[in-house]
Amino acid sequence: MGFASANVICLQVSFDDLQEIHSFSSSIGFCKQLVSLLSLLVSSAIQRCRLSGELCRLSVVVKCSPPSDPFLIRISISDTGVGSCLEEFQGFKFSRKSIGDEKWDGVLSVRTTGKCDNEVYHYQLNLKESASARRLTRLPSNPKNGVTFSGTEVILSMFESADALVAEINCFFQKMLMLKIPNVAYELVVENGDAPGSQCEHVFLANEPNPLPFSASNLECLKSGIEDYVLKHGYKKEHLKVGSGTAYCTEGHQNTGWMMDTVIVISEISEPTSSCFGTSGAKSEVIYFKDFSPCSVSQSSTKALTSIDWRSFGLTLKSIVNQGGHAFLEWEGLPPNTRIDIVLHSYHNKAIMPSAKQKIQLDRNLIKRAVKLALDDLKEKHAGVLLSAHALKASRENAFLFLVCSVREWEVKLLKTV
Repeated sequence: MGFASANVICLQVSFDDLQEIHSFSSSIGFCKQLVSLLSLLVSSAIQRCRLSGELCRLSVVVKCSPPSDPFLIRISISDTGVGSCLEEFQGFKFSRKSIGDEKWDGVLSVRTTGKCDNEVYHYQLNLKESASARRLTRLPSNPKNGVTFSGTEVILSMFESADALVAEINCFFQKMLMLKIPNVAYELVVENGDAPGSQCEHVFLANEPNPLPFSASNLECLKSGIEDYVLKHGYKKEHLKVGSGTAYCTEGHQNTGWMMDTVIVISEISEPTSSCFGTSGAKSEVIYFKDFSPCSVSQSSTKALTSIDWRSFGLTLKSIVNQGGHAFLEWEGLPPNTRIDIVLHSYHNKAIMPSAKQKIQLDRNLIKRAVKLALDDLKEKHAGVLLSAHALKASRENAFLFLVCSVREWEVKLLKTV
């Protein structure tokens, strides 16, 4: 894949916990706290890759015990970005009663190193420890013996069936690919027990099939990523109508650095081949990313979407439902062969690790402005699309008048020839 070093360190985290954020199967019964933890760890890994400014790999390894043993699984996400700092993990919160000790002891094993470090540092973090002073334990480090590399590893093991896990992680990656981060490629490895040939591997290159330069903006990447996703699942390029926009969060007259990218795609229904996420026809799922990781749609965001004047863009919103963090918009009067995809992504314009971020509540107006910019962009690029009811009526009247005038001109010409 063109990655420079065999010195890749693994970042290992439980993806069972993505059920509410990533449409995971109900058979994976992990709590919201651990879902939030996983989302934060994935986001941190991507931020480390962004900070490196180099081509990076993010690998996920799912290792299952042999059938003769209990359902012990380990899931790894590896990144070759810059090394992490302990402050990243100090803000993690976890309820001791969320998952029983029989499933998970609450311990994360962390290994990390930077290119300038001479050692690989090893820590153990107990999220079920109530006393913060006792949560973190430093373990013996390992020398790098003069080898230059960087990376971070977090290990999480628990007892749980992995039957539905692989398919759901695959769907998770399909969402991640929509971000199309230019310098990150993803890898999924599944190891089933100790049987020979039991390992299977899937490689997801974020820059395929349409490579983007490292200089491409996040909005350009998101736009290209959702176009690729739609095209992969049975849609035609000539039938896509895409609008995009970016809204900026300000306090007073100061730009806070937080922004929201929005991409809206209107396409004709063909034969979608995946059921990982999204719906077709008169119902649309809003896909939401926060800090380069899939995230649930909050009630505040749902209210913001409800308050948009969709009718001014020729759309009639029948209802909006938020189920377990998934927002679904149902339309009235949408042609049966039409599909609308909406993707939102909020993030800081600089790669910032979680410990350095200010907790900012993105207001509803930011979502409204971002969606409106994308809708305006659609109308500007594609004449006749998203016309309001008044504009549509005026357009039809103009078309009728044009037809009447044309008929009269032909009648005059025919009279002159007689």
